[in-house]
Amino acid sequence: MRASVEVADIFRAAGPAYRAAHTGHLSLAQLKVMSAIEHCRTAALGGHVEACEDCGQWRIAYNSCRNRHCPKCQGAAARTWLAEREADLLPVGYFHVVFTLPAEVADIAFQNKALVYDLLFKAASETMLTIAADPKHLGARIGITAVLHTWGSALTHHPHVHMIVPGGGIAPGGSRWVSSRPAFLLPVRVLGRLFRRLFLSRLVALHDAGRLTYFGTMAHLADRRAFLRHLSPVRNKRWVVYAKAPFAGPEAVLAYLSRYTHRVAISNSRLIALDKNSVTFRYKDYRRDGADRQQVMTLATDEFIRRFLLHVLPRAFHRIRHYGLLASSSRNTSLALARELLAVVPPPTNDPAAEPDDFRPPCPCCGGRMIIIETFERWRQPRGPPHKAATDRENCP
Repeated sequence: MRASVEVADIFRAAGPAYRAAHTGHLSLAQLKVMSAIEHCRTAALGGHVEACEDCGQWRIAYNSCRNRHCPKCQGAAARTWLAEREADLLPVGYFHVVFTLPAEVADIAFQNKALVYDLLFKAASETMLTIAADPKHLGARIGITAVLHTWGSALTHHPHVHMIVPGGGIAPGGSRWVSSRPAFLLPVRVLGRLFRRLFLSRLVALHDAGRLTYFGTMAHLADRRAFLRHLSPVRNKRWVVYAKAPFAGPEAVLAYLSRYTHRVAISNSRLIALDKNSVTFRYKDYRRDGADRQQVMTLATDEFIRRFLLHVLPRAFHRIRHYGLLASSSRNTSLALARELLAVVPPPTNDPAAEPDDFRPPCPCCGGRMIIIETFERWRQPRGPPHKAATDRENCP
């Protein structure tokens, strides 16, 4: 069912004026995202006409933009991705760990997205793998699925990485599986200290190599002494690493992944109202508890668009990554060994031939199979179905 208000509606209504007012200040990636969302599932992208083989019911299906920032396109992408990941699950508890950048570093990240977001992934994953491998803690090689989010609930810039981690790992030498404690994976204070040290040392190295850029109110950070002064407060601050209690079984892991892996800055379901000047939406205020956590915010339309575009990722940037046992280079071998050590039967492999590439929802009237009877190109409209009376006359002798 279509939401009453969609991000696409906002971009169609206010996008042209916003682009005109910010000419020269929007990146090509941001312009492409706006255009993709505006045209998603419209005649602008073409489509096809489907008809039921049994009752003749027909419907028009417009093509999706498939942009990873589009709220309407992520459902299908998430289902495909989850089907592939389901075979990777192990019969152990899974933990949810979050690594967050402090505000002073987030400001630098905003002007250097590709470099600093990549550094966030690398520092957080190395922290987890290093502490987990330490015999004083777990003493094993673990697996990690990491997902980058750059937003807070109110669309503010808040870069952080969510990790899903099996509760245990393979001991050195591959001789046994080492299980974590039932409700404890690794000490978050130890994780936070190593994460801070790894991240800051490498961030300074990027600055010294001249790879970071600064503009506007942060232009003075090009000077090394000013840069180090800017980072001075966070060197002694506790960096937030948060670990949730383990999930209640593989089904809960998949449910979580379906909500987080392909999430965009704001879903259409959170939008409440749109008028000529403003957008109203729901958000969570994490400083409150209980029912008060759910709040409503109204922003000027231009401010809403600005906040949404803050979270457009650099071209070809991978926001879902795998490490350790789940790294793509050794995933199959590592998972096979883990299942052997856990004495579990490997999952059955899916037969690609049994899963058609052109799957379509069944007929809404009778449940019959829908087939494509016409395709139409971009910016074209499909022809209307033949009029029943005219068809009857043509068939008469």
